[in-house]
Amino acid sequence: MLELAGIIILGIFAQWLAWKLKIPAILPLILIGLAVGPLSTFYSEDGAQWIQPIWNTKQGFFPGESLFYFVSLAIGIILFEGGLTLKMGEIKKVGGVIGKLISLGSIITFFGAGLSTHYFFGLDWSISFLFAGLIIVTGPTVITPILRNIPLKKDISAVLKWEGILIDPIGALVAVLVFGFITVNIEPGTFGDNLGTIDAAKLTASHGAEGGSYTKHALLEFGKIIVIGFAFGLAGGFAMYHAVKRKVIPHYLLNVASLSIVLLIFVLSDLFAHESGLLAVVVMGMYLGNSDLPNLKELLYFKESLSVLLISILFILLSANISIDDLLLIYNWKTAILFAIIIFVIRPIGVFLSTYGSGLKTNEKLFISWVGPRGIVAAGIASLFGTKLVELGIPGAEYITPLVFGLVLVTVLLNATTARLVASLLGVFLKKSEGIMIVGGSRVSRLIASYLQKNDRHVVLVDSNRNNIEKAKELGLDAVNANIYSDDLSDNIELSDVGYLLALTGNNEINKQAITRFGKRFGENGTFRLLTSEELKKKLPHDPKEIFCNTHDYVRFTQVAHDYPSIQEIEVYDNTKFLKVLEVLKSHDDAIPLFKKDEDGGITFIDTLKEVDITERTVIAYLGKPIDFEEVITATMEIEPLTED
Repeated sequence: MLELAGIIILGIFAQWLAWKLKIPAILPLILIGLAVGPLSTFYSEDGAQWIQPIWNTKQGFFPGESLFYFVSLAIGIILFEGGLTLKMGEIKKVGGVIGKLISLGSIITFFGAGLSTHYFFGLDWSISFLFAGLIIVTGPTVITPILRNIPLKKDISAVLKWEGILIDPIGALVAVLVFGFITVNIEPGTFGDNLGTIDAAKLTASHGAEGGSYTKHALLEFGKIIVIGFAFGLAGGFAMYHAVKRKVIPHYLLNVASLSIVLLIFVLSDLFAHESGLLAVVVMGMYLGNSDLPNLKELLYFKESLSVLLISILFILLSANISIDDLLLIYNWKTAILFAIIIFVIRPIGVFLSTYGSGLKTNEKLFISWVGPRGIVAAGIASLFGTKLVELGIPGAEYITPLVFGLVLVTVLLNATTARLVASLLGVFLKKSEGIMIVGGSRVSRLIASYLQKNDRHVVLVDSNRNNIEKAKELGLDAVNANIYSDDLSDNIELSDVGYLLALTGNNEINKQAITRFGKRFGENGTFRLLTSEELKKKLPHDPKEIFCNTHDYVRFTQVAHDYPSIQEIEVYDNTKFLKVLEVLKSHDDAIPLFKKDEDGGITFIDTLKEVDITERTVIAYLGKPIDFEEVITATMEIEPLTED
């Protein structure tokens, strides 16, 4: 009992430590696992490990292969949670790059690492390529913490995030096929009744040990895994979506019912095609993550919390399962050379060939090349296959687990400690965050957000009212259902380019809370709120630098948006005309000047202008009633006619 409680306590402590130091949690988790596992033999009283994951005659948690079944199910839950966070709108510009990275990039890593492991480390071809298949993956458990702590350009964040989640099942499938190739000569029955991978006995009986026959079978097996995985993933997502929408599942059972459905889809898919379960849960997560599921945020929170707990337990258990002999096996110069080739040669080659012809710049490609840490899927499957092959007496199999864990530790340590510095040196930081967050999803906010988005600005609407969020999404807007009194927004990677914060709700307390709580994080270029009705009527003192509009409060904004739900544009040609048009707009209760748009597309809030700099095609955008400016202005002074766009 003490050991089990200790694993959970140490795991959560490692997560807290990682948050405090702003590093991926996998790093302290592995170090703690080694400390209470193999390294504890040096300082325990009887020379035994403090924590023994696999049951032996004296101690342990999991008898037989139970540990690896637990690992497989846990990885499935973790990947489902990752799939929930994948939004199709993130990859409009870089979808092709992501596709090539998980296909061409995987092939380059597989063959490059396989050849390098054979020639530089001296392992057998089959073991070398098994190791290569295992390290294809990067992993969301290590990529996400790095992205959260570095303000990167949106395209780079999207590429790294999607690659990390989608490549996990691909690496697992490749490793399964290589494992099947290694075990194809083993006598039937060696593995028992349920190996959890390709059935070696079936392969032996059907195809013998001929490489050509196995290659053909492997391709068919791969295709089968893809088809079954997608089919079960889509079916599971469809079923769960309609079960929730039609309230077949009561609210209090939603989270646990979704967990059981994920496990059901994982197991069923695996029964039809071994190792297709990982792909199925990712597809299921993506399906639900891109739907209008009303309880998606609640579901995501539950799965995220569960994933944190599972990752904490898994890494400590898997690290503790390594022995001192395993660690000593890779304590040599050949390991250093192999890891250097994988990190500094193979990864960059894969990235540059996969991004050839894309819109990514050289410095962006270099940064993506640098960030390639391995995660839970590599470690978990390496432990499973490595242990299996050692039990079967396959030469060189004892290197698999320590090599993969060594690479996980080195890449995580390297990326966690240097990613920010490398991003700074390569110039991939967001020099200026031009994205705009609007707190409040009312009709006014939606009109303003739609205009800004049409003018190529990234806009995110935030509201706790689900109805407002659904209306915003119907307009094609990026909208987040969140409460500004919680920490929902703090770690959201998709908001890394936000630099303006507009608080446009009808509640002044919420507006001020939004600015106070998130102004520093999302308002580096400016934070703005609406005037209160009292400030407007009684002309109470306020900071003009934080006011979005000096002439209208929320009530007046709402009335204008109701009567004239559109944003108009008027072109001006010089400072005089600009000031005159502005004067006309401010004299109309049914017209609210909002933005000045330059000919290069740059947008500035009208009430924040310090200097008037007008070019030939400068535009004033305003909400409200269309005005015949030519008639109004010529009635007061003689100027050249203005044309309304």
